[in-house]
Amino acid sequence: MNLQQQVRAAFDPASALARAAQHFRPRQGQLDMALAVAAVIEEGGALVVEASTGVGKTFSYLVPALLSGERVLLSTATKTLQDQLYGRDLPLLIDALGLPASSALLKGRASYLCLHRLQQARYMDGGSDRAALKLIARIETWAQATNSGDLAELPGLDERSAVLPLVTSTRENCLGSACPSFKACHVVHARKQAMDADVVVVNHHLFFADMAVRESGIAELLPTVRVVIFDEAHQLNETGVQFLGKNLGTAQVLDLVRDLLAAGLQLARGLVDWHGLASGLEHATRELRLLIGKAPSGRLAWQTAAPQGLDEQQWAAALADLQQACQAAAEQLDTVSELAPDFVRLRERALLYRTQLAHFAGAGEPERVRWVEVGQQARLVESPLDIAQEVGTRLLGQEGRSWVFTSATLGDDEQLSWFTEPCGLQQARVLRIGSPFDYARQAALYVPADLPEPADARHTDEVAARVAQWALKLGGRTLVLTTSIKALRRIAQLLQDSLGPESGLDVLAQGQGTKRELMERFRLGDRGRGCVLVASASFWEGIDVAGDALQLVVIDKLPFPSPGDPLAQARARQIEARGESAFAQYFLPEAAVSLKQGAGRLIRRESDRGALVVCDTRLLGKGYGRRLLQALPPMHRLQSHEQFEQWLDGLTTAATTASSG
Repeated sequence: MNLQQQVRAAFDPASALARAAQHFRPRQGQLDMALAVAAVIEEGGALVVEASTGVGKTFSYLVPALLSGERVLLSTATKTLQDQLYGRDLPLLIDALGLPASSALLKGRASYLCLHRLQQARYMDGGSDRAALKLIARIETWAQATNSGDLAELPGLDERSAVLPLVTSTRENCLGSACPSFKACHVVHARKQAMDADVVVVNHHLFFADMAVRESGIAELLPTVRVVIFDEAHQLNETGVQFLGKNLGTAQVLDLVRDLLAAGLQLARGLVDWHGLASGLEHATRELRLLIGKAPSGRLAWQTAAPQGLDEQQWAAALADLQQACQAAAEQLDTVSELAPDFVRLRERALLYRTQLAHFAGAGEPERVRWVEVGQQARLVESPLDIAQEVGTRLLGQEGRSWVFTSATLGDDEQLSWFTEPCGLQQARVLRIGSPFDYARQAALYVPADLPEPADARHTDEVAARVAQWALKLGGRTLVLTTSIKALRRIAQLLQDSLGPESGLDVLAQGQGTKRELMERFRLGDRGRGCVLVASASFWEGIDVAGDALQLVVIDKLPFPSPGDPLAQARARQIEARGESAFAQYFLPEAAVSLKQGAGRLIRRESDRGALVVCDTRLLGKGYGRRLLQALPPMHRLQSHEQFEQWLDGLTTAATTASSG
C-alpha cells in the first residue's frame, strides 16, 4: 500500500487507532487533511492547512508522518502543546499503529537546568535572598534525581521566578565544551537524543533562534529531516521576526553584571576591582533605562536618530556611555581570561553588547523597522517586517523536503493570504477544513446595539456592568477578552467591586497568577464558586475549556492592531507605498483573525453550548462589519436583548439539569 492507502486504513472506524484513542470518531475533515499531508510527504513541497476546532488536526498530521517512516521535525508555538505531543499523542499513536518509532523533546536552553550555573548560584546577587536560597536548595536536591533536567518537571516551580536565570544558561553565557559540567550537560544530552530520534518535537522560538545563529541544534538536525510540520503556525511570522533581526535588552546587560561579579568574586577575588567594574556597567545600563523610562510603556517608535520623544543628544550619549562600560569590562576580563573559561565567555558577551550598541547608534537597515520595547526592562529591536525572504531562501529552497503548516486560524479568505504572504508561502497548496461542530445549534452570537461607541469613555464601564448581570445569571462560566491592558484592569476592578462575596462568584484577572494557574482555577471553580476570568493578549488563543465551565465569551472591542505600534506602522507604510489600502490589506485581516481566535475559545467539543458577545457596535454599523462577521463560525444570530436573555436561560437550565442528573 502507498502512504495514502495506509492513512485511509488507519482512520477506518474498525482500525487499531479507533480502538486505542478514547475520543476517536470518524470525521471526514480529519481524513481529508491526513490524505493531504500524506500527499505532500510523498511528493514534497509545502502544504498550508487551516483546520477548524474539532477537526482533530493533531492526528491528521501525526498519523501520515509516522506511517511514512521518514524522520520528522514537529514545531509548535507553545511548550504546552510541545509537552502534549511528546507526552501523550506520540506515545499513543506509536503504540496504536505498532511502529518502532522513537521520539525526543527538545526545548530552548532556558528550560533546562545548567549544572555549572547552579554551582555558582549562591555567589550571585539572588543568593542573599532567603526565598531564593530555599528554592536553590530545592533545585539542588531535584538535580540529583532528574534525568532530563527539564525544569517543567520540578513541582510547584513558578516559571516567573527570579531564580531561574541563575540556574539556566543562554546562548550568550553558555561555556560550551569548555564548561566543567559539559559531559553531564542536560542541553547536550537533549540534543544528542534529538539527533537519534525518528520524531523530534521543538517549538517555534527554538527553531528560529537556532536558525538565526546557526547554532548546533536545529541547524544540525534539520538537514537530516525530510518532513517538517509546524502546528500553531499562525504564530510563525511574529515569532520569526523576533529572532531574524537584532535586539539588545537592558536585562541582558544586567545579567552580565551579575555573572561578572559572581565569577570574579569566586574565581579571581582581589585581581580586579570587581565591585567597581560591575557598578560602572550597571550604572550606565540603568541610566539608559531611566532615559527610556520617560516614555510610555509598550513599543516606542524609532524612525529617526532617537526613539520618539527622546532627546537625540542624550540618547547618543547614553548609548556611548554604555558602549564604553562594556569595553572597560571586556578589557578587565581579558586580564584574567586564562584563569577560567567563565572569563573568556564574559569578555565575549561584553564585546558582543558593545558591537550591538554601536549598530543601534548608527542608521537603521533598509526594509527593517526599529523600536524600543518598554516594560520592566528596555529592549532595542531592529526587525524585518516579515519572514517571507528567510522562508523562501533558507527553507523552501531545499529540494525534496516536505513542509506542513497548520492551525485552526490562518486567515479569512480562500487563499489564507493573512498567513501565506508574510511567510512567503503563496505557491503552497492551501486547504481549508471547516469545523464538524453544529454552531447554529451549539452557539449564539449577540452584538448589543445599544452600547456606547467603543471610543466613548462610558464604553468600558457599561461592558463591565452588563458582564456582571450575565455572569450572575450563569453562575460564572464567563471569559472576558479585552483588547488592552487598561480595559482589562478597569473591567476586572469594576467586576470585583460589584460581584462581592455574597454573589457566589469570584473574579480572576490576568496577572494574578500564571496562565496555567488561572485556567486551572477557572476550569474547576475557585473554592467551589463560579468564576469570571478577565484577560487579554495571550488568552485570546490556546485556551481549551470544554463543557459547562465556559459558556459565555465576551469581547470588549474589535481587535484591530494598535495604530501606534511601530511594526504595524511600518507594515502599513509598506502597503501604502504599493498604492494599496493599509486598512483593507493589513488592519482588517488582522482584526478578523484575532476575532476568529477569540471566538474559538467558546465551543471546544460536540456537546458544548454557549454564547459569544461582541460589545462593539461597529460590527453592525460599519461596512467592514460584514467581512468580520463572515470570519466568525456560523453561530445563531440573536437580534435583541430579549433573545439573548432567553438563550442564557436555556444555558442555565441545561447546566442545572446536567448537574442534578
